[in-house]
Amino acid sequence: MRAIISVVGKDMVGILAKVSVCCANRNANIVDVTQTILQDLFAMIMLVDIQNLNCGFEDLSDSLSELGKEMGLSIHVMHEDIFNSMHRI
Repeated sequence: MRAIISVVGKDMVGILAKVSVCCANRNANIVDVTQTILQDLFAMIMLVDIQNLNCGFEDLSDSLSELGKEMGLSIHVMHEDIFNSMHRI
């Protein structure tokens, strides 16, 4: 099982590190990541393996959302099945 994490907001030091630590603390393994900076805006999409989470999926999502609020970022977590269903033609 995998999930998609999207992060958008004003660029600052430590975004990737803090999101990665939040994932690692919950045993969510980062499989792939892409990020870009557009002038002063930061955008990142992560693919994480959630098969061995040491918490519920909701806890991972809530923790990342709370981190986003603390940092002034928009962080969303979506289960891969939902993501794929939304983007199927």
